[in-house]
Amino acid sequence: MNKTFIKAFSVSVVVGAAFAASSAQAACSDFSRPQVKAALQSVVAGNTSAGFNLPMWLTIVDETGTVCEVMTSDVSATAVGTLAGNSKWLGSRVISAQKANTANAFSLNGVAISSGALYAAVQPGASLYGLQESNPVDATKAYAGSSASFGMNTDPLKGQRIGGINVFGGGLAVYKGGVKVGAIGVSGDTSCTDHAVAWQVRDLITGVSASPGPFEKLTITGTYVNLGDHPDCPLSGDLGTAGTRGYNAPI
Repeated sequence: MNKTFIKAFSVSVVVGAAFAASSAQAACSDFSRPQVKAALQSVVAGNTSAGFNLPMWLTIVDETGTVCEVMTSDVSATAVGTLAGNSKWLGSRVISAQKANTANAFSLNGVAISSGALYAAVQPGASLYGLQESNPVDATKAYAGSSASFGMNTDPLKGQRIGGINVFGGGLAVYKGGVKVGAIGVSGDTSCTDHAVAWQVRDLITGVSASPGPFEKLTITGTYVNLGDHPDCPLSGDLGTAGTRGYNAPI
């Protein structure tokens, strides 16, 4: 093969990759890693009774589904990197990205749909049965890279569009000025706890305490969920007391 052609092809690949990375960075500029991580740690630290009280993974995607950030709430010495899976569910890293992708993929500027709100609709016989299989995870991207960077600023998921549909609670679209700018996905505990953590983190990073839309609630009976009755939630309640976004409250 012509050496000049090889050299030109190599340069074009490098330039193309650099352009894609810069585009992803521009789209992700709506999110501040330090702000989101501080919000996540604050919310998880305040959760003393819900679920299993475990550290959480959080992934942010932009409006194209490109991963902007991957982080954990854990502050231990082994919170990130190769040993991250010893203190939190390692499977929840990719699940958090799936949840963020789901909320982003099925939310619009005028309609927000949480990942958990889709759960009832994908059950056998329901209107969206099979949806969870429609956009499979790109495993070549989801599991690529060095485990030494898991949860860090250099996490291999960053800059990737891994896809995936997940119908557990924890994925919420994020809006600024009424425009969807992406979504966050939280995973690492019960589905209900994941959803409540994601909700409170979104409130903190957007500065807006949003009322739940009709497609953002975890729906079992078509009404607001009593978290104590939810199969994924402890009877003692979830992230708060009655009257707040938590136990016995609309989420």
